[in-house]
Amino acid sequence: MKKVGIAGTGSYVPEKILTNEDLSRMVDTSDEWIFTRTGIKERRVVEKGTGVSDLAYVASQRALESAKMTPKDIDLIIVASISADYRFPSTACMIQNMLGCKSVCAFDLEAACSGFVYGVAMAWKQIECGAINSALIVGGEVLTAFTNYSDRSTCILFGDGAGAVILKADETQGQLLDITMGSDGSSADIMIVRGGGSKLPMDYEVLEKKLHLMEVRGREVYKFVTQKLGEIVTGLLDRNKYKIEDLAWVIPHQMNMRIIEAAASRMGLPMEKCYTNMQKYGNTSAASIPLALDDAVREGTIKKNDLVALVAFGGGITWAGALIRW
Repeated sequence: MKKVGIAGTGSYVPEKILTNEDLSRMVDTSDEWIFTRTGIKERRVVEKGTGVSDLAYVASQRALESAKMTPKDIDLIIVASISADYRFPSTACMIQNMLGCKSVCAFDLEAACSGFVYGVAMAWKQIECGAINSALIVGGEVLTAFTNYSDRSTCILFGDGAGAVILKADETQGQLLDITMGSDGSSADIMIVRGGGSKLPMDYEVLEKKLHLMEVRGREVYKFVTQKLGEIVTGLLDRNKYKIEDLAWVIPHQMNMRIIEAAASRMGLPMEKCYTNMQKYGNTSAASIPLALDDAVREGTIKKNDLVALVAFGGGITWAGALIRW
């Protein structure tokens, strides 16, 4: 079985910034109210007509440059997103064409905020067994396309962006040690977009009732994540005979600072070991972990031989964690 590592990382966010002050002119809120409850100061927003593929394309180019590879070196493309350009074709096929990767397998994967780690898991095993040699994994979102800007409890959370990694056989940097994944469909409705699919196709009633926009039940999310985050991280460590003290960094899904602080406290992890950038980007769902990973790598925050855990939770409910030796 081949060792698999992260040969390169990349990310991209739109130029337009939506600050807490901007939101205070749209709904009944304030910078202090938002920041104390979420840790978010601003988020990025695409211009009209910009899709996930546009963000993912730039992030992918930067990941390729980081890995010193060309599109012709890629054997597989997986795009994790809940805000794809179209119902079909897949955004991955759009990226394949934009990059010029000829005749490679390309598909989208939907596991909400856990999607990127799910994608890494799928590609990892293909490379490990020798079926392919490399893969481009992208997490990208344009969440502002279905954010309800009349709901002050949810519109403050979400932003747009994309992050990407290149997985490669026999790569010594960022070696994947273990991954865990799971789901619980009985809690599907705590994060949901009800309208616009086959069950409730788009019509005037769906639009009038705003069923095509996101619904998030924050209290239920808080209760679930604060417990589950620690379980996933400690489970990965136990399975690989490590302790919490061995971790250099945990990169969690960037959903809410209070949730991360509560979860870290519960498992005895100092917040100094939690890498966060949600203050700049907000919650970007499947893009949040690769965005944070790329920031941490390019800043030099993550160093050679660091033990790093990635951990995510998303609609479904889904969850996923990965253990990496940088």
